[in-house]
Amino acid sequence: MAIEVDGRIRSGRVIEVLSRLISERGAPLYLRSDNGPELTSNAIPTWAAESQVDWHYVDRGKPVQNAFIESFNGQLRDEFLNETLFTSLAQARVALEEWRRDYNEVRPHSSLGYLTPAAFAAKRKEQLALPQRAGTLRDMGLRTRPVAVPSLKGQEKDQETPVLSS
Repeated sequence: MAIEVDGRIRSGRVIEVLSRLISERGAPLYLRSDNGPELTSNAIPTWAAESQVDWHYVDRGKPVQNAFIESFNGQLRDEFLNETLFTSLAQARVALEEWRRDYNEVRPHSSLGYLTPAAFAAKRKEQLALPQRAGTLRDMGLRTRPVAVPSLKGQEKDQETPVLSS
């Protein structure tokens, strides 16, 4: 939802970004983070309590407890950071924002039923707005993990995007 670029990011900046995201998208039930100095200052628990957001820290030395962000950081590093030479913080900010938008708005994700995160969020928001109970991924016609990627044999790759059915 946000990628911040700077030489050093302190807890005040983290709080500023999180407050902006909450005002735009609403508050999450909880946040999970590592134990970086910008996240362990006294300001973070104070802000979390005031914002009514539970804050969970992963156990030290246990990055697997936050596997999603570890995977995302690896993708960001492999696909972008290792391939790009930045000449300024301003250039890095612009380039990273473009990558973030592509990642969230253009690139489909298999874990989201081959939807983009933006399309998945819109579909989920629509689902929650319905008067009946909130649906599960399966109710929404999505799988949490595809059984197999459909074969493209005999198809032109540019003609049609394969879709898995439930």
